[in-house]
Amino acid sequence: MKKTMLSKTMIGRTAVKALLATALLAGVIVGQVGPVSATAAKPTAAPIMRDNLSKYGLVKDVELPVTVEAGGLSYTLEKIMIYDFNSKDAINLRKTYKYGEESGLISKPTYFVWTKITVKNNSKKVVDNSTDDYWKLKFKGLATLEPVSNWSRIKKPNDKMALNRLVLKPGEQLSTYQAYMYNDTVFDYFVIRLFFNGQFSEKYVVKEL
Repeated sequence: MKKTMLSKTMIGRTAVKALLATALLAGVIVGQVGPVSATAAKPTAAPIMRDNLSKYGLVKDVELPVTVEAGGLSYTLEKIMIYDFNSKDAINLRKTYKYGEESGLISKPTYFVWTKITVKNNSKKVVDNSTDDYWKLKFKGLATLEPVSNWSRIKKPNDKMALNRLVLKPGEQLSTYQAYMYNDTVFDYFVIRLFFNGQFSEKYVVKEL
């Protein structure tokens, strides 16, 4: 009898332990499943600031990036920022890339304009802007933004930091930055005009009123 009773007691205790272990395991599993199955909120990425045109009263009709194509040449304006010429941002950019305080046509600029661009040569000709400006940016009438050369790097073509000379063979492309100066105070519209291989194309980012 004693052996039988002892055996039943042990069996009972073993069963209780098994039940407790099962309950604990179930609790752990439930605790694990909850967080895994819950959908975590993804942080919202901050929008990329591609321009500050609105600061100067320009309301965009199309959003950047904007691409213009002519004669097998593709020009994409990725970003454009307009700065008062003597602002902190303009001074920092001019010092960083060693731009002077005037361009070939503008001796007293009002604004310093910084652009990010991508140019692709899909034609069968070599693109070389040493003699021609293939693209022009305009804010009003005959007032064209004047491209600025970085004289400390003037002999380096296809500079990815500050464009001076562009030389692209067929099939090549370049992403870089280009600086301009603007000496007017009026912004009527914003248009990109492209001339290449006997063809012309334009696209208004801000249409003329």
